[in-house]
Amino acid sequence: MIRSFRRAVRLSRERPTLPTKVDLSHPARSPLGNAVVNCAVYLQGHRSPGRLTTDEAIELVRKRRGGFVWIGLHEPTAAEFEDIAELFGLHPLAVEDAVNAHQRPKLEQYDDTLFTVLKTVRYVEHERLTANSEVVETGEIMVFTGKDFVVTVRHGGHGSLGPLREKLESEPEQLAKGPSAVLHAIADQVVDQYLDVAAAVRDDIDDIETAVFADTRGRGAAYPGQIYQLKRELLELRRAVAPLDRPLEQLSEGGLAMIDPDIRSYFRDVADHLSRVSGEINGYDSLIDSILQANLSQVTVAQNEDMRKITAWAAILAVPTMVCGVYGMNFDHMPELHWRFGYPLVIGVMLVACFLIHRGFRRNGWL
Repeated sequence: MIRSFRRAVRLSRERPTLPTKVDLSHPARSPLGNAVVNCAVYLQGHRSPGRLTTDEAIELVRKRRGGFVWIGLHEPTAAEFEDIAELFGLHPLAVEDAVNAHQRPKLEQYDDTLFTVLKTVRYVEHERLTANSEVVETGEIMVFTGKDFVVTVRHGGHGSLGPLREKLESEPEQLAKGPSAVLHAIADQVVDQYLDVAAAVRDDIDDIETAVFADTRGRGAAYPGQIYQLKRELLELRRAVAPLDRPLEQLSEGGLAMIDPDIRSYFRDVADHLSRVSGEINGYDSLIDSILQANLSQVTVAQNEDMRKITAWAAILAVPTMVCGVYGMNFDHMPELHWRFGYPLVIGVMLVACFLIHRGFRRNGWL
């Protein structure tokens, strides 16, 4: 119940104005093939009407001047990307990275083109955290930014840029600042996703923390697997977040001519959000280590209690064992061997001894 309430609160805080899923088969978004999701020309911040091929789009932009073309692709093959790379003069090394994916977040400059790699993340919903649960799913967005073009290459089943494109189109004054405005919007969306995923991961940490400390008997032998899995998934999130610090710093500085001066302050804001996420991840990592240590300590204490109980009962049983062992030796001359009350007396002595030892262990907390 508590977990469901936290999920509802988190979802209610997300921006409701943007759709959560984009239909790539929609003719307005995928008229140019499987890899090219969208191709649009923006002049003075407004989208030009009509469907254009990539050749027609760049020709229109360079004829009118003052605008740019934005081409979005989803997991293109080398053959599908070849014509676009040649059209915009993209560097072969950057093209290879964009097609093959699995890159670290980075920012590289090739002549008058910026190549930016961003890791996207998505929280995988699950009813209960197990030792094999997938918590964080990652993807990638590569952005080629030039003077009059933006080419985005997306890998993975999440992180659609369709809603972002629609939001930017509703803000023509921002789009009028050129391709760097698109790059900022993409980076801002990616970092916002980091914040959402970090908050969801915190819910999982709270759940496992509650379960561990509610287990007062220290029987949580299955918890270490769940904790390690959560730590591995947190590491996956860290790999997406941490390397992005340096690229955002470069984008917010004044050394890149392709970045509009008015956009640099926006990149500084994104960098601040990224620093916040990095701090949260570091805190979560330390908290997970503490939870793991607490769980192992509980298990150790429980094992010690079991050993004390076993030792106490062994000590109690040692008394009748010793007495019976002595009287089982078949000697002729044994204490009270031929006395009528000798047998009951020995049994009584054993019971009294066992009772006194048991009482002593109970008073000391061993039983």
